[in-house]
Amino acid sequence: MALTELNTYTINDVYNLPDGQRAELIDGKVYYMAPSTRNHQRIVGELFATIREHIRRNNGKGEVDIAPFGVFIDADDKNYLEPDISVILDANKLDERGCNGAPDWIIEVVSPSSRRIDYTTKLFKYRSAGVREYWLVDADKNRVMVYNFSHDDMKEYSFTEDIPAGIYTDFVIRMSNLEL
Repeated sequence: MALTELNTYTINDVYNLPDGQRAELIDGKVYYMAPSTRNHQRIVGELFATIREHIRRNNGKGEVDIAPFGVFIDADDKNYLEPDISVILDANKLDERGCNGAPDWIIEVVSPSSRRIDYTTKLFKYRSAGVREYWLVDADKNRVMVYNFSHDDMKEYSFTEDIPAGIYTDFVIRMSNLEL
């Protein structure tokens, strides 16, 4: 199904895309997703494994999910996202389709095709929807932008610095320690 940019779309339009075609829906606008690079997948996989291990070591407070995992960020049919990594502390938000409402922590690994959307559109959408923490991992710039919306704070970290996860105490990630 070909989608034009003049209409407002719904989650059903995204679900009816041809097999293999992935897209996100933000305020009724479709954003097609390009296939991930190998480096992108390695970064996402290492971060996912690190967070999952932390959750397991700390008696399972929260669930971490990896894309493609549906996030129905608003209570409407005009928003559907697939963040690279979603951490949800409230199990009541989860069902078989994904997360209903805002995850507590979202990580997006920036790709050339998603750079503008990740740094602007998603930043605003996640903040206004109630996401507590949003990380933008930019491998091209060897930096991680951390937006802690709970404290109205933004910090930039290099891959060689310890990056504290705001939703957990005593949990830091150093990108250079991951097997990238």
